[in-house]
Amino acid sequence: MRLLVVEDDRDINRQVVSALEEAGYVADKAFDGEEGAYLGESEPYDAIILDMGLPKADGVTVLQKWRRAGIKTPVIILTARDRWSDKVDGFDAGADDYVTKPFHMEELMARVRALLRRATGHATSQISCGPVVLDTRSGRVYVDGNPIKLTSHEYRLLAYLMHHTGRVVSRAELTEHLYDQDFDRDSNTIEVFVGRLRKKLAVDLIQTVRGLGYLVDPNQPAPRV
Repeated sequence: MRLLVVEDDRDINRQVVSALEEAGYVADKAFDGEEGAYLGESEPYDAIILDMGLPKADGVTVLQKWRRAGIKTPVIILTARDRWSDKVDGFDAGADDYVTKPFHMEELMARVRALLRRATGHATSQISCGPVVLDTRSGRVYVDGNPIKLTSHEYRLLAYLMHHTGRVVSRAELTEHLYDQDFDRDSNTIEVFVGRLRKKLAVDLIQTVRGLGYLVDPNQPAPRV
């Protein structure tokens, strides 16, 4: 899952990006409203963390611009403004959640997980598909209750597919959502990671839909207890 952090305080920006990366996400960053607005319009993010008090263009203006353009990416407002009227302005502009500074990083990460779950139709931090369980809170994967050791790229690939169970995901879409904007993207590497995942999971979870991409079927048999 790929996120954008738009925050002009470089220390906070760095801390949030680091926390997201440690949690298994890919994160891009912007430090003003103009850059953030451009990235939010041009890149397919799964969620955006947006500060309200930005230089060049404030967060509410940026968010309103995105929503007018039909961009539905979930947005968490991150700001030092704690008046109820500021919160109302943020929500009315199209925000999905609101976190005031100072904040605990664990709370922000929990809100990110919840936002991504809601956006993809999942109710809890554990996503199950047959014998495979993805624990988004701990960043761990289990097959029949046994932990499976995955690399960060393998985990991100599996997490994206399991968040989007029931629909075919193309290699191009996976490439866009698994790598940051500065990464030299090559969709052929997706096949390599899918092959590694299949070997490590040792279950028939990821289906290849020829000419279209990959599918994780949500109607897998229930995990053995």
